[in-house]
Amino acid sequence: MSRRKFSPEEKLVIVLAGLKENANIAEICRNHGISQTLFYRWKDSFLEGGKASLDNRAGKKENKVLQARIEQLEKTLGRKALEIEILKKALGG
Repeated sequence: MSRRKFSPEEKLVIVLAGLKENANIAEICRNHGISQTLFYRWKDSFLEGGKASLDNRAGKKENKVLQARIEQLEKTLGRKALEIEILKKALGG
């Protein structure tokens, strides 16, 4: 017997159903053919993702790293463009 694959959208529907007030988790799991352990794993993952998206510090840190990399690449590109111009002049082009 093979396991059923749930799409992210299906998982979201199931987790949101379980987050509703007075939700009967056992019944929701039974209706969808999943274990309660799996439901709680999906729920924890969903909540962690939401928490991370609300943490502006994580996004700002990543943006700083990317911005530094962009600046480094721009400097390298400028140096290479200058080298090309020098070589063109040296070769009479």
